[in-house]
Amino acid sequence: MGYIDGFVVPVPADKKEAFREAAAKFAATLKRHGAVRVVECWGDDVPDGKATDFKRAVKAEPGENVVFSWIVWPSKEARDAANKAIMEDPGMRPGPDMPFDGRRMIMGGFELLLDVG
Repeated sequence: MGYIDGFVVPVPADKKEAFREAAAKFAATLKRHGAVRVVECWGDDVPDGKATDFKRAVKAEPGENVVFSWIVWPSKEARDAANKAIMEDPGMRPGPDMPFDGRRMIMGGFELLLDVG
């Protein structure tokens, strides 16, 4: 049925293109390792909530936008194997030019519950 990795990350607005380029490179790697689909969404209508919201969830600072992303895998086992291989790939280590603060990224793996396409 599939497995989903979900992410929310704050990205400086002036690094949108750098983020897109890094995401495209990472997406190609994910696809090589079995990902079915990789989606990166730049926040366009992300309101401030009364109790919580996307920006507060990642402690977005002034001048930062929120990116919402997900990766579709054929199974949790495929995702786990890909993550292990990617973590062992020296070319995938974050460098000093990473266009966002990965410490504030929230992420998780999810079983697909409903998919109406």
